[in-house]
Amino acid sequence: MRIVDVVCSKGRTGFFFDDQRAIKKDAVPDGATYLGSPVTKGFTAIRQAGESISVMLILEDGQVAYGDCAAVQYSGAGGRDSLFLAQDFIPVIEKYIAPILRGRELRSFKDLAQEIDSFVNPGTGKRIHTALRYGITQAVLDAVAKSKKKLMAEVVAEEYGTQVSKEEIPIFSQSGDERYSNVDKMIIKRADVLPHGLINHVKTKLGENGELLLKYVEWLRDRVMTLKPDHDYQPVLHIDVYGTIGLAFNNDYSRMVEYFKQLEKAAYPFQLRIEGPIDVEEREGQMIALQELTRLVDENKIDVQIVADEWCNTLEDIKYFADHRAGHMIQIKTPDLGGINNIIEAVLYCKEKGVGAYQGGTCNETDRSAQVCVHIAMAAQPDQMLAKPGMGVDEGFMIVYNEMQRILALTKRS
Repeated sequence: MRIVDVVCSKGRTGFFFDDQRAIKKDAVPDGATYLGSPVTKGFTAIRQAGESISVMLILEDGQVAYGDCAAVQYSGAGGRDSLFLAQDFIPVIEKYIAPILRGRELRSFKDLAQEIDSFVNPGTGKRIHTALRYGITQAVLDAVAKSKKKLMAEVVAEEYGTQVSKEEIPIFSQSGDERYSNVDKMIIKRADVLPHGLINHVKTKLGENGELLLKYVEWLRDRVMTLKPDHDYQPVLHIDVYGTIGLAFNNDYSRMVEYFKQLEKAAYPFQLRIEGPIDVEEREGQMIALQELTRLVDENKIDVQIVADEWCNTLEDIKYFADHRAGHMIQIKTPDLGGINNIIEAVLYCKEKGVGAYQGGTCNETDRSAQVCVHIAMAAQPDQMLAKPGMGVDEGFMIVYNEMQRILALTKRS
């Protein structure tokens, strides 16, 4: 089966592009946006509409395979690629990538994905934007699956020597700023991991001494106990703090460890994960900081799991953090890795090293990128995957859960 043409269309994502540096400073929330000036290159406002590009591959039998190019909410921060705008990047696909794909035989997803992921743009001398690599390789996976009349998960399992899971992968749902009302939705829908929480500001969300987050974790524990749909429901509490614990405690590890003890007590009897407790603004320092925090948490026998996120963006970064045990779990932030072949390899590498694999992503993705990610998760079997896109809970959870159930039903039939 050959690819005969490539067609692109611009699209919207399930959330926004946000200037993280501006938000961490003195941006003022104002309805659904922020007042203030952006500080990250490329932004024209602190919050702007998320954009995507659908890449559609026309196959010789008339079938259309497609994937969506999308970038994370906090583009341009934490060592990530620049802001991703459709008008800037559709021409790149049409000029440089479409000629590579037209006429190609669809023999192997892995080989063609690696070729796209490593492609160097002659115009810049650099690899193409991670969002482009992400969406184009999704389309390639779909095209290979359609040519072989298999599920995308089956193609991944076949080419990477794994098995498609016969059980659900735990789904992690995120609340956005509606960290109270959205929790109720998660509990009712029996989300396996919750609520993310979006604790991205010391004064208003964490507290100068961590008191606001501590109170929130206590509320969260009590709310789960009150609303849980059955006795067996035991979700993991996973909260992303965007480095604010380090900011509040001046990166003093001993103070942070004592605070983790308080959080552990507040979360009991639920497992607690804290994502991004510290952000030192560069990769090497971040790895060392998380490695030390992980060691101290283990040494003090604190039942809190540290999750790496910032400055752990590429497959190479993930291997580096995993090799040094810089976190009990690593978020594999799917759009940041470029080609989806890297997501598969990252999950498998973390599992090999005995580090938790969180196949994440961003609220700023699309329905299509989320569906493809479910196929990857069902074949690679991470410890959890993100419900996406959006911050409204219902939509993202529905998309991920329903695609997972389709895969389970179809593979059971075969």
